Amino acid sequence: MATQKSSNRHKVFALGELFSGPGGIGTGALRASATDESGKVFRLEHAWANDYDPSSCESYRANLPIDDEMVLCEPVQQFVERFPELPPIQALTFGFPCNDFSAVGETQGLDGKFGPLYEFGAQAIDFFRPDWFFAENVGGLTHANEGRAFATILDRLVDAGGGYEIVPHLYRLEDYGIPQRRHRVIIVGIRSDIGLKFRAPAPTHDQDTWVTAKEAFEMGEDVSSLPNNEPTRQHPTVVERLRLIRPGENAWSADLPPHLQLNVKGARLSNIYRRLDPDRPAYTVTGSGGGGTHMYHYAEPRALTNRERARLQSFPDDFVFLGRKEAVRKQIGMAVPPLGAEIVITAILKTFAGVPYESVDPTWDLA
Repeated sequence: MATQKSSNRHKVFALGELFSGPGGIGTGALRASATDESGKVFRLEHAWANDYDPSSCESYRANLPIDDEMVLCEPVQQFVERFPELPPIQALTFGFPCNDFSAVGETQGLDGKFGPLYEFGAQAIDFFRPDWFFAENVGGLTHANEGRAFATILDRLVDAGGGYEIVPHLYRLEDYGIPQRRHRVIIVGIRSDIGLKFRAPAPTHDQDTWVTAKEAFEMGEDVSSLPNNEPTRQHPTVVERLRLIRPGENAWSADLPPHLQLNVKGARLSNIYRRLDPDRPAYTVTGSGGGGTHMYHYAEPRALTNRERARLQSFPDDFVFLGRKEAVRKQIGMAVPPLGAEIVITAILKTFAGVPYESVDPTWDLA
């Protein structure tokens, strides 16, 4: 059985990541730590990571402290065959693909192409038996396949690797200082034989103290001087339309003249040409979508830049995304916000360090 590195002053968990994307969880994990009453520091070091998207892998290599050859860019179906040749880990994170669980997808759940991929996270747990794991997905996971998908996934993770005490919780990330309304299920598991019980960290913000989109854009350096800030060319008709859409409104709720109204039948997604409200957290940053879904500035008639989207996702300004502009948009939108990962992983490390922290009852109590 793998054992974590330790010394008199440090206890280091070697971290493996599946579906790592550009490194949202990894960035948060690197910033997380806990110190016990004797002064011993509990922290993480990156061991290996896997994703199938070449641009995401390049971003990960460029920004995370890890040997380039340990970021393995290939489909997870191939990657699992490498398990015997990888170094041991004591912590595993995986934000398994949300395409089949998201409200903006086809919501096929476990019957889709991406829904079953959680199983590869479970197989990693089976093989490495890490001390703990962190799994993330969209809130829609809980409703997929009439709730059966969520139950199936929880049952699998409870039994993986000889047994884990798991704590699934719905995190409303605006309540944790992230300038975006993003609601995600995070499942934390601690190996049963360790005998520790994780509790969900308590929110740090409420409606009166939420970090707004305007605050996110105005904190730190001006984004115009930062990388990944290339503007999107806007068609004159789009500019004209946006000038008539007030902050917080979208193409459906605004009072638009006939020539600027959208001739679209069927779905009326609320984020179509939706402008941010400067006094509230942004709506959810997404990684894909066609015209009208790029998120729009509250004060200027234009789409957000990738750097502005990264601000809403809590990525640090010195995190440079590699790849073409649309590939960067996808990386940012699909990532787990680093601040959210840091908060939850800090609570995990405090659990191991025996350090108390404010907590709340989990959304789903499996006890």
